[in-house]
Amino acid sequence: MIRRTAFAVLAAFAGALFALSAGAQTDVGPTLAQIMKRGYLTCGVSDTPGFAQRDGAGEWRGFDVDFCRAVASAVLDDPGKARFVELSQKERAGALQAGAVDLLVSASPWTQARDTSQKLIYAGVFLHDGQGFLVRRQRNLASVQDLDGASICIEQGTPYELAVADFFRARKAKYDPKLFPSLEDAAKAYDGEKCEALTADVSTLHRVRIGLTAPADHAVLPDILSKSPRGPLVRQGDDQWLNIVRWTLFAMIDAEELEVSKANADAALSSENPQIRRLLGVDGAHGDDLGLSQDWAYRIVKHVGNYADVFERNLGQGAPYAMERRLNALWNKGGLMYAPPVR
Repeated sequence: MIRRTAFAVLAAFAGALFALSAGAQTDVGPTLAQIMKRGYLTCGVSDTPGFAQRDGAGEWRGFDVDFCRAVASAVLDDPGKARFVELSQKERAGALQAGAVDLLVSASPWTQARDTSQKLIYAGVFLHDGQGFLVRRQRNLASVQDLDGASICIEQGTPYELAVADFFRARKAKYDPKLFPSLEDAAKAYDGEKCEALTADVSTLHRVRIGLTAPADHAVLPDILSKSPRGPLVRQGDDQWLNIVRWTLFAMIDAEELEVSKANADAALSSENPQIRRLLGVDGAHGDDLGLSQDWAYRIVKHVGNYADVFERNLGQGAPYAMERRLNALWNKGGLMYAPPVR
């Protein structure tokens, strides 16, 4: 009797676990349910060259745009089902909070205040950015250490101004600040040789460099004065949607590490590497808990590409930005891009 009772208890417990597992596989959170019902994903973007900008045909292109299309590929198997809402800096957080968009990409840099006060949550770091310096190549400057005594154009009243002051004070070095009411004014002054360096976030400096009189004559120094991690933002309270966006990013990073790209995604389906087979959904059931099909990561790489594909296409050496990977290189190649494995 005791043995039969114990067996019955164990059987009931196992059945409950199975039911719980089955429910986890089929439950759909509010954001995913709404996207599936309407048939497309909405992404909030800001008009910024290299990140989100319309081309001559009116199509959105850029680093942020491609990430939105990667999420649409994972969820709807179609990058064309990502739709874009242009938002100003002041509009972005409110639009996401109100449900006007499902996702923001590379909005304001990740900080403690933004992470806790806006009822939004960062899903990960898509771009490691930070404050740097733009200088003329003819000066042969190797690092910021060579800027002792230099005149520096700075947008007034911004964190850039404080960071430069702290940097030179800590090193007991001198500099000559040239303050301007806007970044555009500071860039114009730098281009007119009214200062020896321009400071802003590295991604911004590369954008500024393109617009200078002779872009090839200028370079961004390798040093970073501050941390400005950027990444996708979602509303708090929908963990399933957070996981989908987060693992879209992770899948793109893992795919690069495993050398699975947009160009070879189909061939990789027959790989004998167990990590590749799990990533692409050939083996295992790694889409169930996300509420997605098993080939969700394959869809991302096939339609949009891995992290390197997206970076190089929009920001890298083959793009007008000509940015080096630096901190955005993979963790095993000297950078900070690291993702947990799909398993």
